[in-house]
Amino acid sequence: MLKPTTLAMILAGSRVDELNVLTYYRPKSAVPFGGLGRVIDFSLSNLMNSGIEQVAILSQYRSYSLINHIGTGAAWDMIGRYRQISILPPFLGSEAADWYRGPADAIYKNLDYIHYHQPEEILILSGDHIYKMDYQDMIDYHTMKNADLTIAFTRVPLQGANRFGIAAMDDEDGLRGGRVVNYWEKPDQPESEWASMTILCFKPEVLYQALKKNQEGNSYHFGKDIIPVLLKQNCRVYGYKFCGYWGYTRTIDEYWQSNMDLLGPEPRIDMEKWVFRTNLDHRGIRDFEPAHMADNAVVQNSLIYNGCKIDGTIRNSILFPGVQVKKGAVVENSVLFFSNQVGENCRLNKVVADVNTVYGKNVVIGPEVCNAETEVTVIGWNNQVPDGTVIGEGATVYPNLVSKSWPACVQKGEVLR
Repeated sequence: MLKPTTLAMILAGSRVDELNVLTYYRPKSAVPFGGLGRVIDFSLSNLMNSGIEQVAILSQYRSYSLINHIGTGAAWDMIGRYRQISILPPFLGSEAADWYRGPADAIYKNLDYIHYHQPEEILILSGDHIYKMDYQDMIDYHTMKNADLTIAFTRVPLQGANRFGIAAMDDEDGLRGGRVVNYWEKPDQPESEWASMTILCFKPEVLYQALKKNQEGNSYHFGKDIIPVLLKQNCRVYGYKFCGYWGYTRTIDEYWQSNMDLLGPEPRIDMEKWVFRTNLDHRGIRDFEPAHMADNAVVQNSLIYNGCKIDGTIRNSILFPGVQVKKGAVVENSVLFFSNQVGENCRLNKVVADVNTVYGKNVVIGPEVCNAETEVTVIGWNNQVPDGTVIGEGATVYPNLVSKSWPACVQKGEVLR
């Protein structure tokens, strides 16, 4: 077996405020997605399918759920002489003595790990996006152009492009890519629709020098600091154009929509065709019994996974393993994480509910009718929602509330702590 030439470094992220209670106890990369997996599984599956098997994950915010999910790496076939997943948390030592201060700082503090592997190219990517990509095609383009840095870009609507790093590229290689002639990090008035996917392929020496130089400043980000400097130095910076599905999922609305993109006769996200992998040992997923549908159960355009027990009506929804929906209950346009229990005659519409929440009888959550303008209601984990509780559209309920904290009605858009 040949020693790998590519080393992948996954930035597993921290808490994302826009995802509020879903990232209260876990990083965004570990948020459950799609009925079985976690958001980071898309990056890991892409690496597996691209033949990149030397992987490091950098994480510091409440890493337990992520570490537990990754396990040995066997789920992505990353066990072997030259195949492994290493998790690199912050550490105290002779040189590194602080938390990661940003993505570039996280990579810098693990340069000894990178030097040990002596890669020919270093692939740095975010672990919190939803997409399918053959990284090898991007690396081949990087090699063909003899690039110092190649960045993956995808088109986004100009309205809202100010949320991203934006590049202007020439037409050197048409739809495959081009040389980056300008780059702006979250500009107020974007001049291009090509947004960074936070996928960077570096020549090692270029990365080493850029990171060491960047430590002289007080900011530690690739987009804000390193990429503009490399352009000013006339380094060979290229853009690789990606034209497939990309779920940014930084907000609750985006996260909910990406889950809905799994549904329908021709879903925009097809995890089987994408060769999606996850760790089925995590939370004992593989040990759940098959899903059980009662005689009067109704299931339409939904994903129902093992361990679910359905005695009500499910429409346009995703139910993770272990969810129970009792008689007379209706769940629509919702995503229910592991082991939620929906009581008799409840009605849930456009809800994202974290794990282990029990809804008493006759609970009503969300609007009567769901449309594009309807706000998502978010329920934190380990809650006991009393009988008859009404929770309005767009409300947020924090995790682990004690019973005395529950009012009879939570108003539209209200936050219950």
